[in-house]
Amino acid sequence: MKNLKLISMVIICAGWLMAAVEAGAHHSFAAQYDSNKPVTLQGYVTKVEWYNPHVYFYIDVENKDSGEWENWAIEMGPPHMLQNAGWKRNDMQIGDEMLVEATRARDGSTTANARSVKMVATGKVLGAASSESQTLTGRDSN
Repeated sequence: MKNLKLISMVIICAGWLMAAVEAGAHHSFAAQYDSNKPVTLQGYVTKVEWYNPHVYFYIDVENKDSGEWENWAIEMGPPHMLQNAGWKRNDMQIGDEMLVEATRARDGSTTANARSVKMVATGKVLGAASSESQTLTGRDSN
C-alpha cells in the first residue's frame, strides 16, 4: 500500500512538473514585444512554419536606410485559431509578397508579432494574431 501511494505521488508530481515547464515555455506578448514599436513591413515570403504554439513566417524586407535585405520572423497566433478564422495552411506560399502590420520585438531584432497580414497581389487580408487588443483580422477588438 505504501508503494502504491509513493508511485501515485511520483506520478502526480511529474505531471505538475511537466505542466509547469510547458507553461513557462510560452511567453507573454508584453515580455517579448513593445507595443510602442509598430512596424509596417512589405516583403517576400521565404519560409512558413505552421506549428504549435505559434505560426511563424519569414519575409525578406528591404531596409530603406541601408538598402540591404533583412529577413524578418513574423509571429502569428496558433494554427487552430488561424484555421478557425479561415486560414488554410497553404494560403501563403514562398515568394508571395506580403504587407504586414506588426509590433516589433523589444530586443530590436528583426522579429515582430503580426496584427494584420495582407497578400499584396490579391489584397486578401489573412489576419494574424490575438496579440495586444487585436483580433485575427487586425481590427481593434475594443
